[in-house]
Amino acid sequence: MAHEDIASRLAGVPMFSACSKRELALIARAAKTVSHKAGTVLAREGERGIGLFLILEGTARVTIGGKPRATLGPGEFFGEIALLDGGPRTATVTAVTDVRLAGVTEWVFRGLLREHPSIAVKTLESIAGRLRAVSRDAV
Repeated sequence: MAHEDIASRLAGVPMFSACSKRELALIARAAKTVSHKAGTVLAREGERGIGLFLILEGTARVTIGGKPRATLGPGEFFGEIALLDGGPRTATVTAVTDVRLAGVTEWVFRGLLREHPSIAVKTLESIAGRLRAVSRDAV
């Protein structure tokens, strides 16, 4: 898949929604594509996360505490929190079919933010907006 296609799919990730096409292209070029067979655990709840993964092909199941929560398909993503803090995964994600992912690791993303502060600012603004909306909805 071309970097342009990955960049257009990254535009659907809320934390990147304010990024320009140029900034999305930079993030897409920093991403690495990987493939996994059906049944592979892509992220395990409680283990340290390494970054964000965007599903390019295939489907994956999300479970929390062993209970099914969602099924993800092309264009959907997981690991955005780990991309920012490298903390433990909040869910387990398992490939239902063979999958192809575009991944951006925490350490590569941090380097990108240092080189392109505009991406950092837009990412922070998007996250702050989401936190504000969640706080408002909780009241």
